[in-house]
Amino acid sequence: MRVPLHIVESRREKLAELIAQRGYLPVQELCKELKVSEATLRRDLASLEQERKITRTYGGALSEYNQRFPSFHQRLGERLETKRELAWAARELIPAGGTIFLDAGTTIFTLAALLKKEPVTPLTVVTSNLPAGELLAGVDGIEVYLIAGKLLPRQSILLGDTAVRSLRFWRFDFGFFSAEAINDEGIFNTRPEIVTLQQAALACSQRSVFCIAQHKVGGHASQFLAGWDELDLLLTDAPDKALLEAGVTLPSDRILHPVRKATHPSRLKNSA
Repeated sequence: MRVPLHIVESRREKLAELIAQRGYLPVQELCKELKVSEATLRRDLASLEQERKITRTYGGALSEYNQRFPSFHQRLGERLETKRELAWAARELIPAGGTIFLDAGTTIFTLAALLKKEPVTPLTVVTSNLPAGELLAGVDGIEVYLIAGKLLPRQSILLGDTAVRSLRFWRFDFGFFSAEAINDEGIFNTRPEIVTLQQAALACSQRSVFCIAQHKVGGHASQFLAGWDELDLLLTDAPDKALLEAGVTLPSDRILHPVRKATHPSRLKNSA
């Protein structure tokens, strides 16, 4: 029996709301929530994707983040000098012969651009950051691996359950991460699907470095990413006073302030 159109539309509205609230949901969970078959759900997902309300992935769906959040290229030109300073400091931490993870985002892309200009070799780079991977792919002495996942073209990032699963094959000497806000509670980002991938990469990283610009200190974002005990080094241009005012009370040996092109004491390189 054919289901009335108003019931179908109502179900699809509820489906879009669920995905918007939770960011990423697998197909099986969506079927359970809506009490529909997998075939019906996939038709609903196809319709919502055509309306640009969601982005489908292998085995699930993402919210409209890909369309509504400023694109990678829109963000790339913002605060360039700060990103370059953070990139110079981050490069000093990278060990020749190591394996590193490069997170998504424009600050981490700036680190990749610096590595192309002044390579650390040999080096293995694993990333969800498509522009960073493309940039480093032709550099002698650097092997680049893109994690599997659904490509969100406006954000130039690979996400979803397959991306998370593919990280489990790796162990990183360093993971370089970005975020949208830090405060007394810890580190936050804007979307659950981003956080899920970052947390998976954190679990695979022997040492984690968060590259955070001053304007994000003391801010707020909707998704909790990590507590301060999960971070090895905070790399930031924010002065100590600004960090204290925001309630960030890390020991001094876990905070690094960049000075462009200067050689920084590599606290993590030499730690046990």
